Amino acid sequence: MLRNSEGAAVDPVPFLVVSLLGFAVSFAVGPLYVMALGASLPVGLGVAGATTAVTAAVAYHRYVWTERPDLRREIPVDARFGRLVYGLLAGLLAVAALALPLLAR
Repeated sequence: MLRNSEGAAVDPVPFLVVSLLGFAVSFAVGPLYVMALGASLPVGLGVAGATTAVTAAVAYHRYVWTERPDLRREIPVDARFGRLVYGLLAGLLAVAALALPLLAR
């Protein structure tokens, strides 16, 4: 069991899911994308590894270090829906931004 900054036990599953998903996406897409920009395979693997490390660090901070298991409460539906819409928009903008250098070649 992982512990937060106050020493309380925290469920490790959300942290593991986000970290492993970041690993899978980084190594599935990262090296090919970096190689399409003109870098070599070792550089692409390094970028994917660095991206995985940053994703794991952010996930640890969010889902373990700052987690407060004693503050469980229901989040209103409109707030959850708003976060979903903003997340979708951010994802679409990220895909579009990542596609721009490939289209400019």
